[in-house]
Amino acid sequence: MKHLKNHHLLLQISLLALVCLLTITGLSGCGHHDNSVSNIKKKGTLVMGTAAEADYAPFEFSIVKNKHQVIVGYDIMVAQKIAKHLGVKLKVQNMEFASLFTELQNHKVDMALAGITKTKQREKAVDFSKPYYKSKDVLMVRKADANKYNHPADANGKQIGVEKSSTEEMIAKKDLKAKLVNEQLTASLATDLKAGKLDGVVTSDTVADKYVAKYPNDYAIAKVHLKMPAELQDIDIALPKNQPALKKEVNEEIVHLQKTGQLKKMFKQAQKIQNENDK
Repeated sequence: MKHLKNHHLLLQISLLALVCLLTITGLSGCGHHDNSVSNIKKKGTLVMGTAAEADYAPFEFSIVKNKHQVIVGYDIMVAQKIAKHLGVKLKVQNMEFASLFTELQNHKVDMALAGITKTKQREKAVDFSKPYYKSKDVLMVRKADANKYNHPADANGKQIGVEKSSTEEMIAKKDLKAKLVNEQLTASLATDLKAGKLDGVVTSDTVADKYVAKYPNDYAIAKVHLKMPAELQDIDIALPKNQPALKKEVNEEIVHLQKTGQLKKMFKQAQKIQNENDK
């Protein structure tokens, strides 16, 4: 009889373990409950990490408004919509791009928007939302060198600038046999390019277009085609690991903004603000 009771107890434990195994993918029950959304609503703010100092317009950039430095851009607009969707206020924290993923892991920020693309390496540390923009990388050069770089081999041995810890750095390493120069700020890279310290800068088409439009006599986009995997063309929101509730809410709002045409509208609005600020 005692053996039968022990067998029954073992069966109950096994069933409980099975329930835990089945529910763990949803990260609910069995010692883990996702309070990400309720915690954000409780504190009344959605904390967004970004890297405005990298001057990644029109995604994020700084302007002077009412004698104060303010961070604006497409990423801020998207984040504001998500905050509104959750019924809270948006709080923006500016930092170096490379620090964003650490801050997410340490739960110092709730999400990060900074023209971020998903990579296998980054997926080990953070989760990602659905894409909210598609981009591609180009080689920005001095105007005088506009027709000099038509093939990847033309950049062999050249000094090519890339933003540190960016997908541009990864693509340049894979596609170009160049001497890569890492810097934290795209603005610094552009300055060095203009001064002749660099031969080119690998950056997104949106950033390159901004510089060419603002300084048509200084910069140009080379004809060379950089091989960019389809998944790296997607701009996503980086989120802390194991917070499915927050990821669900963020994805729902992205889908809504996409279906209603608000994403395109906000991107054009951000470009307009950028152009007015550049005058």
